[in-house]
Amino acid sequence: MLSATPSAAHADTDAPPPLTDGNGLTQVPTERAIADNNTGTAFVITVTTPQVANDPGTTGHHIKILLPADYAANPTKRYPVLYLLHGVGGNPIEASSYAALQNPTSMIEVIPDGGTRGWYTNWLYQTTAAGAQNWENFHINQVIPFIDANLRTIPDRAHRAIAGISMGGFGAFHYAQNHPGLFSQTASLSGAIDLSRDAMDVRMAAVGTLTNVGGVCGSSSPVCQLSFGPTVSSDALFGTPYLFSIYYPYSDTLWNSADPSTHMAKMAGMGISIYVGNGNGDPSSMEFWAESASKHVKDHLDALKMPYHYVDYGNGAGWGSCDGGHDGLCWAQDLQDWIPRLEQAFAAA
Repeated sequence: MLSATPSAAHADTDAPPPLTDGNGLTQVPTERAIADNNTGTAFVITVTTPQVANDPGTTGHHIKILLPADYAANPTKRYPVLYLLHGVGGNPIEASSYAALQNPTSMIEVIPDGGTRGWYTNWLYQTTAAGAQNWENFHINQVIPFIDANLRTIPDRAHRAIAGISMGGFGAFHYAQNHPGLFSQTASLSGAIDLSRDAMDVRMAAVGTLTNVGGVCGSSSPVCQLSFGPTVSSDALFGTPYLFSIYYPYSDTLWNSADPSTHMAKMAGMGISIYVGNGNGDPSSMEFWAESASKHVKDHLDALKMPYHYVDYGNGAGWGSCDGGHDGLCWAQDLQDWIPRLEQAFAAA
């Protein structure tokens, strides 16, 4: 058993609860600069798993955990769980910084590492320069049962939610569709929730994170101007993103299969929330593309006559400090709106 070492500045009573290795996860020491900020209710653990290679220069994968203030004082009480998935280039610590997530009172919050561009799926090709990339196995088969085994969760569908930001929005809908028995509530914040042929801009943005080629997904989008790790083939994730190829699977069939927008019927009975802006009308903005993707999802939900909560805040006017962009100013307000609604849904379950 290994837990993150608490700072000397914290009393023993304010130390994180000890967690036991299991479900294929092995805990390793968390960097001192991070562990020094751990408390009994907000802490980071670091784990390794054969399912997912460590990013270059790292010793494992961070998982940020936030517990209700009364967790230690009520040793028989159990809590619902929110899993929040970060975006491309993000990390669990950054994603946990939003005010709406701080000091939860009625639920446990878990923000696991999703890699710089893991895309919350098991990659088609596992022998690229990025190494093993079985992110869905990691989160669904390891992280969730690890949390249920170590913390006092209410381990059922009605008391488990999944949400995500940008790439994490895709992950949240992808996991909810592939594992509908696990989640009762899901939300996309500026999510890449359309990878179909109707949203080739979003698909090419995903390709750009794999190939590190900025020009493949927009002239000025920040997401496409950075390096997210070892360069891999555009086919690494779901095979060819193009309509035809001489290599397996010979077409974009796996992209279409993974696309959330055309499979919304799989989420029947779930609470679905979608938040998005318009990127101030800039066609090279990731938020502009996310708005188009979100509208496609809304159209599919309408055709299915499925209920949902949809907020398009446009340029951000009147939506907190939001500027309409693909950034934390808007996601902070999204969470301010969604978290109380999630708590109400959990309370009613």
